[in-house]
Amino acid sequence: MRVLYLDCFAGIAGDMLLGALIDAGVRLEDVRAGLGRLPIRGWELRAERVSRKGISGTRIEVAAAPGGSIPHRLSYQELVAAIEGGGLSDWATERSLAVLRAIAEAEARVHGVSVEEVHFHEVGGIDTLVDVAGAAVALELLGIERVASGPLPMSHGFVECAHGKLPVPAPAVTELLKGVATVPLDIEGETVTPTGAAIAVSFAESFGPPPPMMVQAVGHGAGTSEWADVPNVLRVLVGETQAESASEAREVVVLEANLDDMPPEHFALAMERCLEAGALDVWFTPIQMKKNRPAIMLSVLAEPEDAARLADVIFENTTTFGLRQGRMSRVCLPRRHETVETPHGPIRVKIAALPSGRETVSPEYEDCLEAARREGVPVRVVHAAALGGKPE
Repeated sequence: MRVLYLDCFAGIAGDMLLGALIDAGVRLEDVRAGLGRLPIRGWELRAERVSRKGISGTRIEVAAAPGGSIPHRLSYQELVAAIEGGGLSDWATERSLAVLRAIAEAEARVHGVSVEEVHFHEVGGIDTLVDVAGAAVALELLGIERVASGPLPMSHGFVECAHGKLPVPAPAVTELLKGVATVPLDIEGETVTPTGAAIAVSFAESFGPPPPMMVQAVGHGAGTSEWADVPNVLRVLVGETQAESASEAREVVVLEANLDDMPPEHFALAMERCLEAGALDVWFTPIQMKKNRPAIMLSVLAEPEDAARLADVIFENTTTFGLRQGRMSRVCLPRRHETVETPHGPIRVKIAALPSGRETVSPEYEDCLEAARREGVPVRVVHAAALGGKPE
């Protein structure tokens, strides 16, 4: 699998990512050609080699074309229309729209308006359009199948915008990075822009160390500002994941709480609410707490981007005043879902590919239970029929 890793040690912005992808081997002419049918005119894409604290990289600029002019203020609907009418591939169109939607929803929450009322003057309108669509086009040209990212650096200070002086990270950035791994960075200035944050959370499947891969290309995209102690570049690594195993480690979050004052009958609903909110798994473990009090430890497994939402669900549906949160790797087999016909009706099954190339099948328990009740037979009979054999 072809992988891109975002090494955001100095931050990320839309133009930095596009510059890094071009630096990693995407031809500028191919990106221009991919964006050539966007219905908004008057701009051109420029690239130059620059140095940031001794690191050479590509600096991207969206500038007015000769005789043209760039619109400063564009609405969310105008940008969506431009993407939908821009002649991009279905994949690039879908990814670009997801990034724009993420920015618009964050800005809408910050300013207390509807998504339809959001205007992109904060992030440069046409710059946002070109950065977002250009990144999608470049990723497709590189054949990237998966994106992972390092933690995003949180700086400090203030930034001037249409609303006046706002704190750094910008409010829209803090909205976008809920549930995302971050690290502090002692820089006064904006290291993560709304466009950069939206691209990271929309494209990246995980935030943490680089995945195991054979690195084939490295690119550096330069930012506009010059920091005193840190080279203002985004580094990207392009490579292939190792193919020895059919499984692959993915980062997950585990949320835990010790509960010694919650009625037992309330646990079932807490589990149900967590699963409804997107938990990958929920389980209870009997434990002994201080003074030998018996208690239950609630554990919730979640995708990193869902952790903040699930924490709220746990607080709302349990008696805990605090949570532990940890990150770990989860290895899963590639799988697919099918429906098989049995004498007891259709049953859904999960089919996983083992590293040896063989497949293992697991019938869905709820389907087997429903059929067993309906047919008046033991659930093991339905389970065996779904596997194509006889019950033990």
